[in-house]
Amino acid sequence: MQGVRQRLTFSYTVALACSLLVFGALLYVERRTSATREREEQLGDRLIAEGDLIRKVIEETGRSLPRVVLVQPGLSNSVDSTYELIPDVRRFFDGMQDFLFVMDPAGRLLYVSSEASSLDPTALSRAKRAMLRQPITRREGRLQLDEEGEPYRFLIDTIGGGTSREVRNFLVAARPEGPVLAPKQLLLSMLLVAPFVLFASAMLGYWMAGRALAPLDRIVGEVEAIQDGRSLHRRLAVPTGDDEFSRLGVTLNAMLGRVERSFQALRRFTADASHELKTPLMVLRAGVERSLTHPEAPDEVIDTLDETLRQINGMTEMVTNLLTLARSDEGRSSLVVAETDLVPLMSEAAETAEILGEYQGVKVLVELPELPLIAMVEGGRIRQLLLNLVTNAIKYTPRGGEVLLSLAAEGGNAVLSVRDTGIGIAPGDVDHVFERFWQADPARTRSGDRPGTGLGLAIVQWVVDAHGGTIAVQSRPGRGSTFTVTLPLGTMPPA
Repeated sequence: MQGVRQRLTFSYTVALACSLLVFGALLYVERRTSATREREEQLGDRLIAEGDLIRKVIEETGRSLPRVVLVQPGLSNSVDSTYELIPDVRRFFDGMQDFLFVMDPAGRLLYVSSEASSLDPTALSRAKRAMLRQPITRREGRLQLDEEGEPYRFLIDTIGGGTSREVRNFLVAARPEGPVLAPKQLLLSMLLVAPFVLFASAMLGYWMAGRALAPLDRIVGEVEAIQDGRSLHRRLAVPTGDDEFSRLGVTLNAMLGRVERSFQALRRFTADASHELKTPLMVLRAGVERSLTHPEAPDEVIDTLDETLRQINGMTEMVTNLLTLARSDEGRSSLVVAETDLVPLMSEAAETAEILGEYQGVKVLVELPELPLIAMVEGGRIRQLLLNLVTNAIKYTPRGGEVLLSLAAEGGNAVLSVRDTGIGIAPGDVDHVFERFWQADPARTRSGDRPGTGLGLAIVQWVVDAHGGTIAVQSRPGRGSTFTVTLPLGTMPPA
């Protein structure tokens, strides 16, 4: 569940980062465009206001340009005239901060503002050509005065109709103050704010994903508690609403109902079949044993009856084990626990192991404590557990090997251990040894040298679980196996 939650959070964060990137780019473009438009409008309004003010100042009555005639031989037209602004008008123009050019009807510059006078001759020539462009009309636009500078926004206006006492035209140019928008400042602000926004959004997305996946997490936890096969009667808590989680809960509950009915039918059939098979097997065994004791039975018949009796005994053992497991699955195999000393039980198992080992050529060693170990267990089940482990150990230990049975107390628990030097178990098979009817090797078949049904260790697992203990397996192929059972020690509390 954590993986899904983290992937959702990562997806949210990536999506938000992409959204912020697109939003930032669009915001930058929009702000730059808006700032450029606002600047142009402001510059245009300022130039128009200044142009109207200049026209008003020049056209005031009695303040038009006085004519100063410079007599030259052979020249008497207005082109040869020289004009000069009166002092008060010039002083007024000197107070303007923009670039101002005023031209007389002869095409000569009458006035150049102080800021404009710092331009090079090329820039002055460009301004003059713009003012001399035909037809002479009021117009606005852009003009590149400096080679490396930014274009100027300009306004050219004309005054008068060509009389000798009127100015031809004038030009007012204004350069923007600073850049349109400070891209570095905007980008820096975005870079400073974006990590905090992403972090806060990631935390919020992680929390929201956890809230959204909480019903699924509860469903997974309940299914994990049910999957052991012993809690199939339980049902999932269906979330309220009509979303996907609710439909999933309803579907899983329906599936669990069908699985429970199938398991109940299978267990009932196993228990009934095992119970019904016990009586015919007992009758068959009694008949075979009676036939074996008949004095007139031929030798070949005796051999056949011996093999038949061996198979009947094996089937009887399997039926008994199946009945035990079936009753345990249905909860009908209750334990009658009492204060029991584990030392005598281990000693009995050791005696049986010595008898079996003598026949198989396997040496049996025993390590028992001197003091009794008292535990609340059912002696018969613990005896069955030990016999199953001992039988398996001797069965899979070749001639000349050893089997060690040990019992000790560790930290309030009794530790029963059965170690052999047999063929061992492959690492990939260790997790399956307690499964029913599971056998790791073809040699472990009823017809092989080591007959078995694959139910002994399953019963061992059930007995350990029923007593609240644990069992562990350590094995290496060719070096043997060690089965360690841990059972809690304790006595019956006083009434």
